[in-house]
Amino acid sequence: MTRTGSSRRTFIAAAAGGTGAAAAAGALGPAAPAAAATTSPAVAPAPAKGAPARRVAVLGGGVAGLTAAHELAERGYAVTVYERRALGGKARSMEVPGSARGGRKPLPGEHGFRFIPGIYHNLPDTMRRIPFPGNANGVWDNLVAPPEMMFARAAGREDLRAPIPWQDHAPAVLTPDEIRRALTGILQTLVKLPVHETAYFVDRVLVFLTSCDERRNDTWERTPWWTFVRAARMSAEYQRILAVGITRNIVATKAEEASTRTVGTLGEAFVFNALGRGADGPPDRILNLPTNEAWITPWETHLRLLGVEFKMGWTVREVLYADGAVTGVDVLDPAGTRQTVTADHYVSALPVEHARRTWGSALRAADPMLARCDKLETDWMTGIQFYLTERAPLVHGHLNCIDAPWSLTAIQQAEHWPSRNFAADYGDGTAVDCLSVDISEWDKPGILYGKTAKQCTRDEVAREVWAQLKASLNDTGTAVLSDTTLHSWFLDPGVDGLGTPNPTNQDQLLIHPTGTFHNRPSAKTRVPNLFVSGDFVAVDIDLATMEGANASARAAVNALLDQEGSGAARCTITPLYRAPEIAGFKRDDLWRYRLGLPNIFDLG
Repeated sequence: MTRTGSSRRTFIAAAAGGTGAAAAAGALGPAAPAAAATTSPAVAPAPAKGAPARRVAVLGGGVAGLTAAHELAERGYAVTVYERRALGGKARSMEVPGSARGGRKPLPGEHGFRFIPGIYHNLPDTMRRIPFPGNANGVWDNLVAPPEMMFARAAGREDLRAPIPWQDHAPAVLTPDEIRRALTGILQTLVKLPVHETAYFVDRVLVFLTSCDERRNDTWERTPWWTFVRAARMSAEYQRILAVGITRNIVATKAEEASTRTVGTLGEAFVFNALGRGADGPPDRILNLPTNEAWITPWETHLRLLGVEFKMGWTVREVLYADGAVTGVDVLDPAGTRQTVTADHYVSALPVEHARRTWGSALRAADPMLARCDKLETDWMTGIQFYLTERAPLVHGHLNCIDAPWSLTAIQQAEHWPSRNFAADYGDGTAVDCLSVDISEWDKPGILYGKTAKQCTRDEVAREVWAQLKASLNDTGTAVLSDTTLHSWFLDPGVDGLGTPNPTNQDQLLIHPTGTFHNRPSAKTRVPNLFVSGDFVAVDIDLATMEGANASARAAVNALLDQEGSGAARCTITPLYRAPEIAGFKRDDLWRYRLGLPNIFDLG
């Protein structure tokens, strides 16, 4: 979440919700279909014969940029994508330099493991429209569901390993009491908290589920998750799992700062996903190949066939503005020569920390929404891969090292790639698997060197992460991970300067402290030929994810079509699922909110 994103961050909530689905099997009724904001055919009409195609410059080749290019090309626009490094952005996989031997491919590395849960609808729709040899549903058929997950505890505490069931059939009608019973069963089975703490947390969940949008956007957006769940009053276990664990692994933000609106919105979506409501598929899905093989390279091939042009190695310096419109983009070409590229329309699809550097004072003055993006915060969440000469006896899915100081989540990948023989296809023939690990906390001391991840050198980061993994997995007398099986490791090259006073990270993650929601921009700007996309843009999924990047690009294309008065079909944008049974409670809460009263379930 997709932290990941983020797309990667969210797997732990999905798995916990999935484990509780069995406990709630009798609590659900007929599933209502997810609503869609607009509908469209897969391919819209091209311009009239003889009419020149309107030109669009897409700035950035990550998920947002590729989605925008895809939708625009299907509607007959002439699209050029300008990308500095590599297509796919944070979602791509990459080759480990110098690792290939004997005609094999290089070992596969990545910014972090991919995670595409069933709450996503817009990204899977795009994946279905990317052809893949032998797949009836294109790239979407490359998604597979791990069967289980694990909370790995340190210091000899019992690890919590559980299957991830989910329902894709119609259930009974939801009521608050049935939700309470189901959530209580989840926590008592999985987390084993004191009864009174379990009951209190479930009550807080019900408060959020039945809160109207106005209360969510105002009160809960201003309330940190730590405060909302009253963590300061509770046991250390409650704080570690339900306050700190949820926020670091779902939204990559400190519990004392994370917006309750964001944490609650994603938690709600995963509960319904696990219960079979409005889902595209199981709560936990990954790709059955390295990301570029399964998705990004086929996407690039398809877009080229649609006529999209890619300018690789081009760096965006500034979006130029004059006389009420964007007049061009100041770029550096691969040779380092400054050029100005022009088009009829421009879609900014850069990550927020890079995009806002390209918006000059005149452009910001033309639309103050862009200036407010300076208030958005980013943090580090970066992946490291360990290549093993023997497959470790780990859980068959994701694991969360919940006591690790650096908030580690991981998955052993090769068993989920059935069409690949890892040793025969990658590296030097001796590595048989890849343990891909996400590091969510870069500012707390570790257990090996007593330094933060940013203070460590790259070698020290690798040793520290390996030590923290062993502390969580080898603490009950069984050597799950052995030093003798460690072949090599690969840390995301976007991280630089580790161990120096000024470390840098080219691929930071938008985080969600309180107030973030009100500073996220819309896809449509006040500049008639400029549109904004990316996982920081305000869309229904209130989290920096691949789904958010995809939905924002669709919104940007729709805004462009509206601006032109185009007759082309608009992009489908599917919101998160809302349970119809809860709507009445939310309507009641709206009146209570306007009268200054608390939510009916809010006992303080």
